[in-house]
Amino acid sequence: MQVKWDYTTLAEHYDQRADYSLSALKAIFDIMKLPQESLIADIGAGTGKLSLPLLGLGYRVTAVEPNDAMRAIGIQNTAGRDIEWLKATGEDTTLSENTFDAFTMGSSFNVVEQNKCLSEAARVLKSKGWFVVMWNHRDLEDPIQKSIESCITSHIENYDYGSRRQDPTDIIASSEYFETPLHVSGRFFVNMPKEAVIEAWRSHATLQRQAGEKFAQIISDIEDILSGKDSIEVPYRTNIWISQKTT
Repeated sequence: MQVKWDYTTLAEHYDQRADYSLSALKAIFDIMKLPQESLIADIGAGTGKLSLPLLGLGYRVTAVEPNDAMRAIGIQNTAGRDIEWLKATGEDTTLSENTFDAFTMGSSFNVVEQNKCLSEAARVLKSKGWFVVMWNHRDLEDPIQKSIESCITSHIENYDYGSRRQDPTDIIASSEYFETPLHVSGRFFVNMPKEAVIEAWRSHATLQRQAGEKFAQIISDIEDILSGKDSIEVPYRTNIWISQKTT
């Protein structure tokens, strides 16, 4: 099993990230009309950030996560719930074909080979099953967030968030497996202790990969930006794309 992104050193920090918008999640499941007890394959489940609200909505979840450290925290976070955890990847989930009602990916579609993952999703989904991808995006026009972005680009001139901030409509629609996706979003604010915000940045794999040896300095600079604040109100938008299997 080959995995390009290694979250081992980021797992504990990753668990401090903001949850997804529950109103947006409810909206997509209202559209999909999946009854409770439906089977959901949550791919790249990490520490359970998406698995937990799916369980809360009454679904049965199989969580697929290749990283041992992330999966261990996820198992702990979901202890006693109706969930199975597996070590596998989005391109090769090891799941049975034609089994699941939905194939969800919370902040993970950007770290897989997307065409292979779409093929795998089509394989494990039932007829007319649903493919769901989502990310939490910070509002970069917020003054504090804008200061943080300026800090990052002062160290990394061509800093790029990559596909996690790109609309995945075209790649999903161009596959032979799924209809053109529907986009649903929900804006929300999280009042976070300063240290939790810094921890979230310490979990930022995209930043770590591009910063290299500058990563520690960037985190230190972000700490300086937030100095004197006990908490920060962070504006987020959960962006979700859902698409139904064509057959």
